[in-house]
Amino acid sequence: MTLIANARMYSVNAQVAAAWADLFAWLAKASGVALEPIAHAPPAPMSALWRRSDLGCVFMCGRPWRRAWPKPVPLAAPVPSLAQYDQRPYYMTYLAVRADSRFQELPDTFGGRLGYTIEESQSGFNALRYHLLPFRSQAKPRLYAASIGPLYTPRAVVNALVSGKIDLGPIDSYAFDLMKMSPGDPVHQLRVVAVTEPAPIPFLVAAPSTSRGTTDRLTAALLNSSADGEAKAILDRLQLKGFAVVDVASYEVLDRWDTAARDAGHACLD
Repeated sequence: MTLIANARMYSVNAQVAAAWADLFAWLAKASGVALEPIAHAPPAPMSALWRRSDLGCVFMCGRPWRRAWPKPVPLAAPVPSLAQYDQRPYYMTYLAVRADSRFQELPDTFGGRLGYTIEESQSGFNALRYHLLPFRSQAKPRLYAASIGPLYTPRAVVNALVSGKIDLGPIDSYAFDLMKMSPGDPVHQLRVVAVTEPAPIPFLVAAPSTSRGTTDRLTAALLNSSADGEAKAILDRLQLKGFAVVDVASYEVLDRWDTAARDAGHACLD
């Protein structure tokens, strides 16, 4: 049986998408599991992808994974190679503005227009909302004149910032890094004014019904990928050190951030 593979969450441009396709081709060969990469392009909902019974190797955000039942099977978590990740399967959210804007610090953006990706997103919604909590008060419960979304993807957030549709937008830090690899990418027109706390990064999953033998082969190949010359060259193109075992308990922090915002009366960004 052929299973599907998808890296839409981190296919930030054609070059990066090609690198993911090459990695999936290597993974199929190394694991002996037939994988077919599919696009599932925006605005098709990620939730529809995650419900498919033929998931073989697909990126899934930790926040919807925590809520899913039955849960897709964790395969491995990517470990970004840049120094700020400290060789851990973690990421942050960069809160960005246009480079030529008057905003120098996060509070300067208050009263403006805030963008977000989708409410089920950790980097594009939950981390942003949690980061803003200390700035809210009874006297100032609403920080922005408008919250604009869903914008669906980090790329759409970049475009909304560049076009002036929004004043501040959340961008998955690993997606940001991948965009910056291209000198002509519009992300170079942005400036980061704040960074959220690190959180466990989205990871690769298979469908709940996938056989244990299949998931074990996929996981073993991913965990050993950095030791394979062909795979290592692809990982370098993706700014990855390799893959790590998914520490499912670490994703509980995403629930705590959500609970903290709700307990404070901020289920939404308004």
